Amino acid sequence: MAARLLPDQVFVSEGRSQDLRAKSIRGGLASLSAQAGVLGLQMVGVVVLARLLSPGDYGLVAMVAVVVGFASMFRDAGLTYATIQRESITREQVSTLFWINIAVVAALGLCIFASAPLLAAFYHRNQLTGMTIVLAGAFVVNGLSIQHDALLRRHMRFGALAIEQVIAQAFTVGAMITAAFMGLGYWALVVGSCVSALTTTLMSFYLCPWVPDKFRRGTGVRGMLRFGGDVMGFNLVNYFSRNADNILIGRFIGAEGLGLYSRAYTIFLMPLTQIRGPLADVAMPALSALREQPERYRRYYAHLVDSVSTLSVPLAMYTLVEADFLIHLLLGPKWIGVVPVLRILALIGLVSETAGTRGAVLLSQGLSRRHFKWGVINAVVLVCAFVTGLPFGIVGVAAAYAVASYVVLLPSLYYCFAGTPVSVSLFLRALMPSLLCAAPAALGALAVTSQLGTSGLWAGIASSTVFFAIYGALTATRRPVRDDVSLVMVELRSRVRATQKDGDVG
Repeated sequence: MAARLLPDQVFVSEGRSQDLRAKSIRGGLASLSAQAGVLGLQMVGVVVLARLLSPGDYGLVAMVAVVVGFASMFRDAGLTYATIQRESITREQVSTLFWINIAVVAALGLCIFASAPLLAAFYHRNQLTGMTIVLAGAFVVNGLSIQHDALLRRHMRFGALAIEQVIAQAFTVGAMITAAFMGLGYWALVVGSCVSALTTTLMSFYLCPWVPDKFRRGTGVRGMLRFGGDVMGFNLVNYFSRNADNILIGRFIGAEGLGLYSRAYTIFLMPLTQIRGPLADVAMPALSALREQPERYRRYYAHLVDSVSTLSVPLAMYTLVEADFLIHLLLGPKWIGVVPVLRILALIGLVSETAGTRGAVLLSQGLSRRHFKWGVINAVVLVCAFVTGLPFGIVGVAAAYAVASYVVLLPSLYYCFAGTPVSVSLFLRALMPSLLCAAPAALGALAVTSQLGTSGLWAGIASSTVFFAIYGALTATRRPVRDDVSLVMVELRSRVRATQKDGDVG
């Protein structure tokens, strides 16, 4: 398989800053293609499982997911980014980081296992005990390949990572649907997590066939551990702030409310995460390679913001306008309570995914401590907002989240970009074209809705078609988009020629 990282390539650092735009296009194309496949598989799972499982089933799993996700913030000890960001690395250093990761993952798995009865008592749900124990095992398995994936990202082998993600998602969705048809209820979602962990780990070992050496002292990882500690600290406070709403809703409103809220959050995040995640993964090693070249760094970051916003802004705007249609189409009428929450979260999504690229700036510049401090500030603001909105139900929590997100937006950008090659004005200039293209598209969709009504399959299809037709037409006039499309087409043609050549040889 051509996408594999060969053993003699693992620790080569020369040439990282060469031909970055072409590498980024290839990596972004591979990642986004994979994410399209993953998203399609996820949507199949969402549609089928919504008709086989209840909101309460999702609520139970969401209660455990808070604990497992919290532990995940410590799982890599921030060492994934330390491996990616480092200018050069050695076999001894990465082997040492591997064994540190294994020790951390094993300890966290035991903590999750031990928390099972406490979690059941906190939520007054005995079912959580067995679920937590099983998910603790899946957590450990999933943590075995942390450094293997980091090496693939460092070398921008996003084709390999794309293969891993699609295969793992296919097995996961298949396992969940099969278990749900067998009548296993919420256990179907647990089975999916276990299958995902096992498949991902096995694929990582295959795609990066590196075998670590034994643990050694004095390998020069102290600075990498400090960097990783700051990243881990940010991940910790960020995860707590992002999940404090789930904790509060589950404890004070109940499983039904949490099930509705978590479904809205999943539908809101699912397509957006498939966009920013791959593009940020591609950008991190590229920006790290350019940190001593400020002008190239600025151009690359502006292009990153433009790329993320070109894809994420229309999806958020579309969700804001078409929330009713989406929920009826994907989940069915029993999930209608998701609609107002989904609309509010979509409003956040207009800028949140693009603003999330500030983390790539801080980490690629080596400003891990500032990254951690920003995480603490943001966590305090969001938790206060969630508590404020809680008396007004899940809609109140979502509305408070939206207000807080926009209040901190500009101050956060000034704080994060200070002393870096990037400026707030550069960020806003790169974001604005997508907003200006999405606004007329939303007005066009609303005009169709006002004529045909908000209910009915054909009305939703008509307004959706108008939205994406207008946005596509306006976006096609922009030169950066045309340039990217041209590079993508060149890459696709080269792949077709390579495939034809291989076929002729065969």
